[in-house]
Amino acid sequence: MTPFSFEWLWNVEYGIFFGLLYIALGIIGCGMTFVIIKTGLQLFGFMRERHFH
Repeated sequence: MTPFSFEWLWNVEYGIFFGLLYIALGIIGCGMTFVIIKTGLQLFGFMRERHFH
């Protein structure tokens, strides 16, 4: 049963569940985007990797 189903009825529980789900997916997506951009910048030499000893 998805929000695009004909029988879908919006309840508070569905709003909370999907709200938290999309927040979690957004955080994961932002993290992955940050890592991909940072890796690309390091590959092309625009950003040097820092080593802490």
